[in-house]
Amino acid sequence: MSSSAAEITDGLRHNWQTAEVLDLFNTPFNDLIYQAQSLHRQEFDPNKVQIATLLSVKTGGCPEDCKYCPQSVHYDTGLDTHGLLPIEEVLTAAEAAKVQGASRFCMGAAWRSPTERQVEQMVPMIEGVRELGMETCVTLGMLSAKQAGRLSEAGLDYYNHNLDTSPEFYGEIISTRTYDDRLNTLSNVRNAGISVCSGGIVGMGEARVDRANLLIELANLPTHPESVPINMLVKVEGTPMADVEDLDDFEFVRTIAIARIMMPKSWVRLSAGRTSMSREAQSLCFLAGANSIFGGDKLLTTANPGQDVDQQLLTDLGISTY
Repeated sequence: MSSSAAEITDGLRHNWQTAEVLDLFNTPFNDLIYQAQSLHRQEFDPNKVQIATLLSVKTGGCPEDCKYCPQSVHYDTGLDTHGLLPIEEVLTAAEAAKVQGASRFCMGAAWRSPTERQVEQMVPMIEGVRELGMETCVTLGMLSAKQAGRLSEAGLDYYNHNLDTSPEFYGEIISTRTYDDRLNTLSNVRNAGISVCSGGIVGMGEARVDRANLLIELANLPTHPESVPINMLVKVEGTPMADVEDLDDFEFVRTIAIARIMMPKSWVRLSAGRTSMSREAQSLCFLAGANSIFGGDKLLTTANPGQDVDQQLLTDLGISTY
């Protein structure tokens, strides 16, 4: 575990151990939700969520072999690949997202690690989205310290780079990039003064201890990620994970609640996989401390509930947006 950081900074713990996180997973459901909701109310408005929109600005052709990902060149998923979108198309999408209530616009490019030229191509997109008055986030793969510094100069607010799963289970999912590669990118982003967006994917066949250890890796970083997306695996035909057994919704809600308990000041985003969740399951996630969602019809290449569906759910729950 990444527990070499100071145990307490800014009132937040960075010394979580596996046994105590497993104890949280074993806590009676009502007690766990109460604990998470109580902490959530100390830091956030319990009846507000942030809406972010995610656009794939470069799709497919990724050399990585992440077993869940339809954008990998290793799998035949029938994906419609495309190169980097024109800036005009990106900014039009950002404007539409803002009209629909999004306050953060995220841009994803299927690169293992961008070249210097590719980083420069992202700069006007970042600047253009900022001029619209929105927070900016990009996910471009692994970054060097120099590249992170350039994105910081461009005014980037957030960089997304998920750890995906626990260090112990990671080798079952990916072989083309190490866990330390991911941690090094997070360090480069943090040192450049960019806020960190980092979470993981559950429902990939991992054990409960792996979900616990993923959250420990995130919470034991020297600074908690400002944004923590928790994704339910979206099973895509053609990938090795197309037939993985479904994760129980209550286990997913528990994971959300424990992320809130361990990282009380972070945005906890209910991310991919919402199309397979009932309204009731999503509502429990909000009760457990999730306070951010992705809006729009698509997340990179997979389906997402439409704006009307999301708005109806939030209205029924009395939840407004930031």
